Amino acid sequence: MSLIVQSDTFSIGGHQVHRLGYGAMQLAGPGVFGPPRDRDAALAVLREAVSSGVNHIDTSDFYGPHITNQLIREALHPYRDDLLIVTKIGARRDAKGAWLPAFSAQALTEAVHDNLRNLGVEVLDVVNLRIMFDTHGPAEGSIEAPLTALAELQRQGLVRHIGLSNVTANQIAEGRRICEIVCVQNHYNLAHRNDDALIDTLASDGIAYVPYFPLGGFSPLQSSTLNDVAARLGATPMQTALAWLLHRSPNILVIPGTSSVAHLRENLGAAAMTLPEDAMRELDTVAHASHLAA
Repeated sequence: MSLIVQSDTFSIGGHQVHRLGYGAMQLAGPGVFGPPRDRDAALAVLREAVSSGVNHIDTSDFYGPHITNQLIREALHPYRDDLLIVTKIGARRDAKGAWLPAFSAQALTEAVHDNLRNLGVEVLDVVNLRIMFDTHGPAEGSIEAPLTALAELQRQGLVRHIGLSNVTANQIAEGRRICEIVCVQNHYNLAHRNDDALIDTLASDGIAYVPYFPLGGFSPLQSSTLNDVAARLGATPMQTALAWLLHRSPNILVIPGTSSVAHLRENLGAAAMTLPEDAMRELDTVAHASHLAA
């Protein structure tokens, strides 16, 4: 039975997806490294997501590494025609699990082939180029060389569509001069709103914005305001934070991750929530309060 609001969709490269999707990062082991604690539970979450109406899964072959994509293939292959799997490249993991940039043409080519092999497909639906000039967030610098290399893989027929991740507005503009950009994936949530203006610009151009860490990241969002609004609405704080994102702009696609079927169902409940205008105004104050506390 679908838990997703069927009419609430947005297009990525001509592919209509429900705006509440699933991020597979948490299916790997602690620190997004190594195998899951419970492989059967990880497979169950993926199958439950798709059976509940999710048709947008976000992943990467550097989750694990390789683990997450292998789980997706085991759980869901052969894939439903309406399922969009979005992956990302531009990083790698060392033997201890550290995150390292991997921008060379050779590294990007190898990453695309790793994703193809582990997902069990001949072409990747969408590949996000993750920029890692600074491990703490977007930092200015030309992305021409790595994006040109990825665009060449697209011309070879290995990639259908290209997105960008962890980027600035200037880098998005540069990227759009090189190839079509169908989505942008940056850090954004109720308390972290540096991309407010960027989201509105992308919305006017019909480009999807996919916030990572939509629920705060490895440390969940903590806000008395969020808790109060959620209690009035009869929802959990995390459902309310997801619903705020869905109400924030029609081009926002959310990809909350979890390794629990119960938490997955809770997250999916956000798709049916309606936030009154007074609740939106109250939640809009969370970012200001977080900034003052920082």
